[in-house]
Amino acid sequence: QVQLVESGGGLVQAGGSLRLSCVFSGSIFGIKTMAWYRQAPGMQRELVAQISSGGTTNYADSVKGRFTMSKDEAVNAVYLQMNSLKPEDTAVYYCNVRSVFLGERNYWGQGTQVTVSS
Repeated sequence: QVQLVESGGGLVQAGGSLRLSCVFSGSIFGIKTMAWYRQAPGMQRELVAQISSGGTTNYADSVKGRFTMSKDEAVNAVYLQMNSLKPEDTAVYYCNVRSVFLGERNYWGQGTQVTVSS
């Protein structure tokens, strides 16, 4: 059974930094992308950063230059380094893995809360 577990969230002052981690267990074949999404109260879930199987990264405009996504395939982990945090970054952050093996399937973690105080 596949399980994604995020960690690293918390409360930080504006301008501070946090590093989120997501480790997944179980076998996932045909990984196309791994990504971080976030969802603020009353808002739709939005893509924050994505990394392809080939290592290409993409970022939402709102986080470019501040957030960096990386992966360590040896330990089935992805990370999100978040610097210069702003109050508007406050949200629940979710890890996502998208597989295209025998059709498309998305796997999600349970989310980790990030709160940035002004």
